[in-house]
Amino acid sequence: MFSRQMAMVYCGVLLIITGCSENKEEGSIDKSEKLIILCGNSFISPTEQLIAEFTKETGIEATYTTGGSEDLLPHVKAKKEGDIFISHDPYLDYAKEAGSYSDHAYVGFVAPVLAVQKGNPKSLSKIEDLANENLKIALSNPKYSTCGEMVFKLLEKKKIKDAVMINVGNRLTKGHSNLGNLVKTKSVDAVIMWNGVANTFKDYLQVVPTPYEYDDEIQLSVIGLNYSKQPESVKKFMEFTKKNGKRIFSEHGCIK
Repeated sequence: MFSRQMAMVYCGVLLIITGCSENKEEGSIDKSEKLIILCGNSFISPTEQLIAEFTKETGIEATYTTGGSEDLLPHVKAKKEGDIFISHDPYLDYAKEAGSYSDHAYVGFVAPVLAVQKGNPKSLSKIEDLANENLKIALSNPKYSTCGEMVFKLLEKKKIKDAVMINVGNRLTKGHSNLGNLVKTKSVDAVIMWNGVANTFKDYLQVVPTPYEYDDEIQLSVIGLNYSKQPESVKKFMEFTKKNGKRIFSEHGCIK
């Protein structure tokens, strides 16, 4: 029978042996660990496809957590959660400013689009039509939304903001899915929302083609995070995204 002292020595030797056996070669990939994707609410569908195709090709699994980009950014700044961040301008700059950036790939554009009920029963054809009387309009709140900021600037430039806001009433929303649901349930006649989210609701609404009149072009980025504990898997994900990201995100309407 081992003495207490011998047992401690034995355990210590065993621990050293076990530890050595688990050491990974530098640059190796642990496929048992899933990559965590921080995904903006507006990009869930293309992110799901990106993950599925990446895993099929590489065997590396990934999952995502979603939220508003402004809600996900604190995780990036704290450098405690996430391996990849998917968002639009200016969040790429924010990730760099936080010292959390390792790489990025531009995969498309997010652009405001005019969306109406199927069949366009109000015969809307241009942004100016949102000022017509007796319409029910919903917009994203500029306090929380880049899209909302862009839309408000355009309405002001066209000098129709006050008339449009009468039609909006209290229907300033946080989150583009809320806008899609309002059209889906026919609670409103029209909304202006991100193109990718409109694509998600394509069975329930239609997009009215209008000229791109906004001051800014907003690019969509997949961002590698340098604090990841799986740097080789992040590298593989970014390589895959640079080859396939634009195709995937364009299939989900993320084009200007």
